[in-house]
Amino acid sequence: MNSKAKWIDICQLHDIPTNTGVCADLQGQQVALFHLRSYKSDGESQVKAVANFDPFSKANVLSRGLITEQQDKYYIASPLLKQQFCLDSGLCEQDESVSIRTFDSRIHRGLVQLREVF
Repeated sequence: MNSKAKWIDICQLHDIPTNTGVCADLQGQQVALFHLRSYKSDGESQVKAVANFDPFSKANVLSRGLITEQQDKYYIASPLLKQQFCLDSGLCEQDESVSIRTFDSRIHRGLVQLREVF
């Protein structure tokens, strides 16, 4: 990982309701951001970011998908055709030959930040 990579402020964490997603722009790309807080863990917030484009339906809809938690991993189900994608790896659970792009994300002083795309 490039230590000189730049983090870009996207929004305030409180702008994304807990356990839902929103769409954001990162350098002209649609990114689906998810504000996650597990009911099993200590309840600390985390943010995951993936491409908003669903490769099966060919539409930018993943930010509107249903979030599930299975074995300490989070997945997003496409709201159109229901394929599930791992928010860590981007792999499709139903067809591992298909994946979506993931982005480095973090919460810094209440801001959601994404790592600049080079």
